[in-house]
Amino acid sequence: MNLTIDIGNSRTKLGVFDGETLIERPVLKKPKINEIQQIIDIHGVERVILSTVALQPHELGNFLREKLFYLELETKTPLPIRNEYKTPETLGKDRIAAAVGAWHIFPNQNLVVIDAGTCITIDFVHHSGVFMGGTITPGISLRYKAMHHFTSRLPLVKRQRLDEFIGYSTETCMRVGAQMGATLEIEGFISRYEKEFGEIRVIITGGDADYFVNELKSEIFARPNLVLTGLNEILKYNSDISD
Repeated sequence: MNLTIDIGNSRTKLGVFDGETLIERPVLKKPKINEIQQIIDIHGVERVILSTVALQPHELGNFLREKLFYLELETKTPLPIRNEYKTPETLGKDRIAAAVGAWHIFPNQNLVVIDAGTCITIDFVHHSGVFMGGTITPGISLRYKAMHHFTSRLPLVKRQRLDEFIGYSTETCMRVGAQMGATLEIEGFISRYEKEFGEIRVIITGGDADYFVNELKSEIFARPNLVLTGLNEILKYNSDISD
């Protein structure tokens, strides 16, 4: 059994894998050792990978290192794909993990990997297994907050379904700008990748994935646990080369 731990800014997502099958996906507010210990004991976890966007919780790292085959995702961690990002030390761990997860699901294909969260990342993996990089752009909620924060009169608007592409009030104009603007931006990048590389497969994850699946014209595969899947594949890869 493998355990993947993805520590974000506000939540910690865990994935318990039996081989390639995700059998449980707990979410914690904070990575508490006693709760993780319980998950390890219940499932008989033998290997664990830790990915964090914040500073590493040393107590948790030391605890896991003493009990299990332990791997922390870092810049120099061996990967099952080649990373050609020019500044790998600044590359978000969720981005590379999502890319690995997408490559595992759709190997040997050109992949556009979208993570639609606070920011929207649109990354490209070449069919030869090379992560080439991509795009970072504001997510829908961030666009709304920016318009409200940096102007004196625009309200704070929340995402709703769009029925028209021409706004008929300030609020609907903001929705068209934020939501349809993000949709058209993604479609534009997908079209550019198709023009440059030919046939591609588009995979999306993140909090706004369901919205874009319904709005985008391209065929898109939604994978809500893409980052956890990628972390599991990185863990398996490193476990195999260490044997």
